[in-house]
Amino acid sequence: MGSADEERSLLETGLVQAESCGLYTGDGSVDFNGKPVLKRNTGNWKACPFILGNECCERLAYYGIATNLVSYLTKKLHEGNVSAARNVTTWQGTCYLTPLIGAVLADAYWGRYWTIAAFSTIYFIGMCTLTLSASIPALKPVECVGSLCPSATPAQYAVFFFGLYLIALGTGGIKPCVSSFGADQFDDTDPKERVKKGSFFNWFYFSINIGALISSSLLVWIQDNAGWGLGFGIPALFMGLAIGSFFSGTPLYRFQKPGGSPITRMCQVLVASFRKWNLKVPEDSSLLYETGDKHSAIEGSRKLDHSDELKCLDKAAVLTDAEIKSGDFSNPWRLCTITQVEELKILIRMFPIWATGIVFSAVYAQMSTMFVEQGMMMDTSIGSLTIPPASLSSFDVISVIFWVPIYDRVIVPIARKFTGKERGFSELQRMGIGLFISVLCMSAAAVVEIRRLQLAKELGLVDKEVAVPLSIFWQIPQYFLLGAAEVCTFIGQLEFFYDQSPDAMRSLCSAFSLLTTSLGNYLSSFILTLVTYFTTKGGQPGWIPDNLNKGHLDYFFWLLAGLSFLNMLVYNVCTMEYKHKKSS
Repeated sequence: MGSADEERSLLETGLVQAESCGLYTGDGSVDFNGKPVLKRNTGNWKACPFILGNECCERLAYYGIATNLVSYLTKKLHEGNVSAARNVTTWQGTCYLTPLIGAVLADAYWGRYWTIAAFSTIYFIGMCTLTLSASIPALKPVECVGSLCPSATPAQYAVFFFGLYLIALGTGGIKPCVSSFGADQFDDTDPKERVKKGSFFNWFYFSINIGALISSSLLVWIQDNAGWGLGFGIPALFMGLAIGSFFSGTPLYRFQKPGGSPITRMCQVLVASFRKWNLKVPEDSSLLYETGDKHSAIEGSRKLDHSDELKCLDKAAVLTDAEIKSGDFSNPWRLCTITQVEELKILIRMFPIWATGIVFSAVYAQMSTMFVEQGMMMDTSIGSLTIPPASLSSFDVISVIFWVPIYDRVIVPIARKFTGKERGFSELQRMGIGLFISVLCMSAAAVVEIRRLQLAKELGLVDKEVAVPLSIFWQIPQYFLLGAAEVCTFIGQLEFFYDQSPDAMRSLCSAFSLLTTSLGNYLSSFILTLVTYFTTKGGQPGWIPDNLNKGHLDYFFWLLAGLSFLNMLVYNVCTMEYKHKKSS
């Protein structure tokens, strides 16, 4: 027995020495078999092409459906503008809500790798179902005859939306895990790898938009001109390629062990602090309970330093006389470690920052709804060619593809000289810049709509549901501004929620980041419903009628610009109060 203990002690000593020499990672990552990983053989940029390739193909598949979905609903399922826009934003909102399911499974039980694998299969089945619903005549309504457009039957709706919401479920396991899994390939304890990780988030978002560019240009054209069956089938094929790319990199990956249910740990802190409500928190934080080991009691997590705010939660880590006397510290519903308490504190501190992302996401939702419907009422021709309105979103993607390398290779090095920060700007500064640009984006969309309505009035087209002879390319500035805002806000969110989250809650915090997009889509649907209700009273056509020439879509854009400006002011107040995480 003694020799076994000695052997284990020698092994642990050797591992610590290897970590200190930089041979092994210091963040607790392991290989596929659960063994400590050598830095030179795994992770870093050598593992990232497989993850970035997976993300590029998966996003091509997703945007191949999402970009032109409003057109399919109006032209093939014969829905009205408001109904189609509401269905699109509700579905997109659900796509960003289901990541909570995948995140809990990844952090608590399966780990990020197996969660991605399982939900990718569900995703692929959904893509195939959607392709069938657009290909088989019995599963789609007949074409319009003149102005008579028969509605889809309940069975046709059921098959279509079953496939659509399988995709929403499948994306729930992928979205919160892929970016975190990619960032896991860089050792947090190594300064050089930490800088590379910041760059990874930029190129991760770059790969998303390469896939989106192909979808918003080539796939949109195929859907409008070669048929929706083929237009949905190609994304399904690329989803299959995404799965293959992901599995190909398995030997090179670094894995983080799941640490148990983060929701359970948060509930334990609340229950334990409530049970000890009458106890006084000691002034000396070293008297609070924490394990004496080097590693945290939470699997896959490093220890967190104590922070002074939210001291009422510290009661969960107060040792009672009975606990000290018995030496029994094993019931987490009565006694929690400092690290466990700090996990909950971190989430509470991040909440105000998180909430301000909702309005930005409502602005972003307009790209696939109101921007497309605005484009449908503009001149979409270039000579003999017709530009699908949804394909204008490719300029948003081009903007992202333009700004990511400029930001990573030009802006960051310049900003680093002035700020002294290794990433140029902090994540919070970066997100704030994006919120400001979103105000300009909505303002640009409103100005274009004002001009479009002026032309409609001058040419006597107000009562005619026809396009106004104003080139659709006047929409380019609003798409380009939205792309610049994305690069700042969405990538800043990815960095912020990964860096500031507890080690064993990174998938969950990534899901919270994505939840802002979900709630933003729901907020957009809610605003649309309110605007329609209040502006159609008394028989008025409202701001957003089916014939936009009779409406005032510009008022809707100004409303979002005003909300974005107020949101930016609130965000600035929140960032001044925010305190960053401290790891031991």
